[in-house]
Amino acid sequence: MIILGIESTAHTFGVAILNERKVLVNIKDSFTTESGGMIPRESAEHHIAVCDIVLKKALEQAKISLDEIDVISFSQGPGIGHCLRVGAIVARSLSLLLKKPLVGVNHCIAHLEVGRLIAPECKDPILLYASGANTQVIAYDGGKYRIFGETLDMGVGNFIDSFGRVLGLGFPAGPNVEKMAGEGKNFIDLPYSVKGMDVSFGGMLTNLKQKLKQGDFSKEDLCFSTQETIFAMLIEVSERAMAHCEKNELLLGGGVACNKRLQEMANIMCKERNSKCYVPENQFLVDNAAMIAWTGLLMYKAGIHIPVSKSEIRPYERTDDVKVTWR
Repeated sequence: MIILGIESTAHTFGVAILNERKVLVNIKDSFTTESGGMIPRESAEHHIAVCDIVLKKALEQAKISLDEIDVISFSQGPGIGHCLRVGAIVARSLSLLLKKPLVGVNHCIAHLEVGRLIAPECKDPILLYASGANTQVIAYDGGKYRIFGETLDMGVGNFIDSFGRVLGLGFPAGPNVEKMAGEGKNFIDLPYSVKGMDVSFGGMLTNLKQKLKQGDFSKEDLCFSTQETIFAMLIEVSERAMAHCEKNELLLGGGVACNKRLQEMANIMCKERNSKCYVPENQFLVDNAAMIAWTGLLMYKAGIHIPVSKSEIRPYERTDDVKVTWR
């Protein structure tokens, strides 16, 4: 069975084609800036401009014609409404044109499910989902992917991007902050906000702005200290979730999980617990269409698909809103 997946929740428009478990192609084009952050309207305009180009490139590289596609899946939510609509329109159009089934996929769940595609031996992990808008600790329990901890204000990626804007960096800021952190040498105390199983980044952002304004610390040291602090927070709540749920696997997901220091800290924690840490390659960590196609395939095989008339976008759908019937 050949399935085409479309991702468009935020700054990335992606198309992937899978033949069962085999990823034939996973193409994306992402909105970026030299300075400042991501503006939803501009991101959506980017998606409109590149959607046909990305689709054509995916079909050409996969050596697949549209007639060979069996199922269409798309990111239905959560995400930025302006961006979700572009992907949904493309998916609906293809479904109607080709007369093929349509599957709406929860983006957050797809980040977890892709781990089962890349590492089949990863059976029942705690997922540390660290991306721009989302920061959640998730596990499968009782027929749903349940959230055991999450951010109380902003996603860790949005926090890093906000910090990056203060530093004068473009979007996304994560890679540049990671590079600057590698040049830092001195650890600076920053607010460490873990509240039970939840985390908070707003106070730290305010504190960083104040420290930058004072000019007493180098930007490199602040980047270094920021990474050490926020990742320690994320690993703490992840380890607590592993203990609470009695699970011995940790899976990283989301664009922030590309950070090598976060990966290193996750591996150290898991080694100390005699557990396993799974880190998919970067193309499957960032927003991508392969995870949408794979999750769509699992859902379709479980009998889940929707008519175009019920394919509305769901910008605010939570991970634990979805009943998981394909496991």
